[in-house]
Amino acid sequence: MCETIRESDEASPENDYRTGSSPTSSCTYTLPNHPYHRNDSSHQIHPAFRNKPRQESKINGPISKLRKLSSSNTDEKSSSDSHIDKESDDKEVVEFEEGDEKNPFNWPKWKKWVITITVCFISILTGLPAGAYGAGNAGMERQFHVSQSSFPTLYWATASWNLGAALFPLFFVPLTESMGRMTGYFVSYILFLAWLFGQAFAQNFATMVVVRFFGGGASSIVINCAGGTITDIWKTAGERSFPMSLYGMTSVVGIALGPFIGGAIQRNLDWRWIYYIQIALNGGFLPIFWLLLKETRGDVLLRKRAKKMREEEGRNAWAQSELSGETLKKRVKTSVTRPMKMLVTEPVVISFTLWVSFAWGILYNFSTFQTSLIQLALSAGAIIGLILNPIQDHLYLHSASRNKESKNTPIPESRLYFAIPGSLIFTAGLFWYGWTSSPTLPWILPTLGIGAVGLGIYEIYMAVINYLSDSYVEYAASALSAASLGRNLFGAFLPLASQSLFGQLGYQWAGSLLGFIGLVLSLAPVVLVGWGRRARKRSSFVGEAGEGDESDSGEQNHV
Repeated sequence: MCETIRESDEASPENDYRTGSSPTSSCTYTLPNHPYHRNDSSHQIHPAFRNKPRQESKINGPISKLRKLSSSNTDEKSSSDSHIDKESDDKEVVEFEEGDEKNPFNWPKWKKWVITITVCFISILTGLPAGAYGAGNAGMERQFHVSQSSFPTLYWATASWNLGAALFPLFFVPLTESMGRMTGYFVSYILFLAWLFGQAFAQNFATMVVVRFFGGGASSIVINCAGGTITDIWKTAGERSFPMSLYGMTSVVGIALGPFIGGAIQRNLDWRWIYYIQIALNGGFLPIFWLLLKETRGDVLLRKRAKKMREEEGRNAWAQSELSGETLKKRVKTSVTRPMKMLVTEPVVISFTLWVSFAWGILYNFSTFQTSLIQLALSAGAIIGLILNPIQDHLYLHSASRNKESKNTPIPESRLYFAIPGSLIFTAGLFWYGWTSSPTLPWILPTLGIGAVGLGIYEIYMAVINYLSDSYVEYAASALSAASLGRNLFGAFLPLASQSLFGQLGYQWAGSLLGFIGLVLSLAPVVLVGWGRRARKRSSFVGEAGEGDESDSGEQNHV
């Protein structure tokens, strides 16, 4: 179902597929407020600009009967392509109407869950090489003649993976919004698979460092597409709660499982088999993913629908996204420059980036040191976080009744309730792990410490992506890109210092040092629960939201 409006009636952000209608339309979709949506001026509407009366004509009906608002002879126009011009005042704007079965929000739940579980599994598969690499260190050291005595040289390949994961989404994720999720998935997934071949057959360490840079970048783009897919198909915050929690858990588990799987393989096989087996897994699942996944990005579906109307029916029909006038070059520029600006000007973004970056760096630090069964404790901690997260979501949704700033809207700071105990559990886990890592103590003791760290990392990760999204609204994409950039850069370089740290201080005092740093950073959610509203009011980006300025046009980077 579609509706037609005149360009002269000022097609506005309200006509975007995510809102589903103009103020006078019968299509009333609620804009999902989540970090993985596009948050730009053509898709988000500030409360101050909602529900403004407009004078416009509207014609509803099946798409096959959609009519043009024109005083000229439509039969004569339909017989010629000369009238197809999106600059014309006489054009059709194609949108989803309420109940349209082609709208991903209206797909049956079984179909949504098939897609959700599939993309979460993809997130795990593409995260495995990040952690599995460390399991092959001994074999690579012998074969590549790399010295580890004075400096952890082999960890440069971990650094290069994370550098790729930090930088590639800034440049290439904007392409996926133009091409669609399916194209973004499978182009980046095939490239990810190709770089696995490069790691498996590398003949020297320099090659390994280079191919892992590109492999990390491709992996990051795939995972960004996975997160975006979930918000494409689950409409409300309540519906989206558990799917997003599941996705957040797989983001942690994918990295945490890598050392365990890699360690199990290298005990009986050459280190290259770590990559051979991953190639077989990813290559074998590729056709299955192709069959299970569908295009979920609404504006891409509408562009295809409008194009079909132009080509087959000769009608001057266009999707709203085709009329925005924003070039790909402009989107890429915004995707790169605004996160950098926010990293140096926004106190909330700075503090949260430091907080989540430290937690993510610890995740990679454990991945390079631990390759035994004990490593599974990180995944177990994340799973416990997933089980507890519905309580956090319940507290968040019910905070709407107390919101005096914006009625019936959950308070952004309520996203942080579980992050406060979560960050303290994370800190306690670091102390616990450090002081129980002794051959004279039972293995279960350090395992419990690592499990606590895993639980804390999950709670911190979910709090950061949700709070930044709720706080910055239109600029959430840039805020999350900034946090993602810092997180992956920290994950790149902390392992380079970890060998010296643990070697010189020992596990007890090294764990304590990390614990004290974590304790200081854990003040971030405490401070923001009390003073977050004031911080948001002082932010120039929060103040600009909805004022018609250029806003984010890229996808959020959350890897």
